[in-house]
Amino acid sequence: MTGLGHSEAVIQKAEGNEFIIRLNKLQESVQDPATGQAVSEIELIRTTLEQKFGTLDIPSSYDVSASLSTSIARNAIIAIIIASVAMIIYIAFAFKKLLHSVRYGVCAVVGLLHDVIVVLGFYAILGNVFSLEVNMMFIAGILTVIGYSINNTIIVFDRIRENYLKNPGAPIEETFNRGITETLGRNINTSLLVLLVCIALLTLGGETVRDFMVILTVGVIVGTYSSIAIASALLIEWEKGSLGRILGRLNPRRALAKG
Repeated sequence: MTGLGHSEAVIQKAEGNEFIIRLNKLQESVQDPATGQAVSEIELIRTTLEQKFGTLDIPSSYDVSASLSTSIARNAIIAIIIASVAMIIYIAFAFKKLLHSVRYGVCAVVGLLHDVIVVLGFYAILGNVFSLEVNMMFIAGILTVIGYSINNTIIVFDRIRENYLKNPGAPIEETFNRGITETLGRNINTSLLVLLVCIALLTLGGETVRDFMVILTVGVIVGTYSSIAIASALLIEWEKGSLGRILGRLNPRRALAKG
């Protein structure tokens, strides 16, 4: 494939003697070096491979156009918005015994978005070094990180809710601190065990699961700390009424007027 001008080719072994080849966009017409005639690039690739490996069967080939990728991105954004709203509604219903149950859902989703953005950033950086690509394994990894992250956050929030209902008169900082402390050991131990498996599969699992394991390894680390340092911290500031003052300081117009 490098000799054909496609050094970027990603070749994965499927079942039996089947292989999946991913390339950049192919040209509709190129010159065949052997005959000098104009042929489609996919035909040139087929002919060259058959000369080296014998008769080949290409059951299917497809390309992802710019319009299709734009449509996929738009649908993905819509799906994320719908899923986020659904999670907020569900968490608000599950925590309905608390006064501001919607805040728990909003903070959980904010922590979740943080995790996804950080994982995407790491994947983009590592992609320049290890030639990672956005594929089905990548999507599966992101979905797994989302599930893992929201689960960690809900566990912390659930313990905070239990402590609040047991002692509603306690200071809010004490209630949150107790809930985080009681779940800290469980979250760290679970994450370490998952991380050990991820590292083992990342180093010994081969090319097939590499992209998935990279996403999951980073996601486990990020999801563990974000449930405490992002979602819970944001929630306690909101409950204390400090969130409005913090956002006010970040508003340059308001800060200028105050000065």
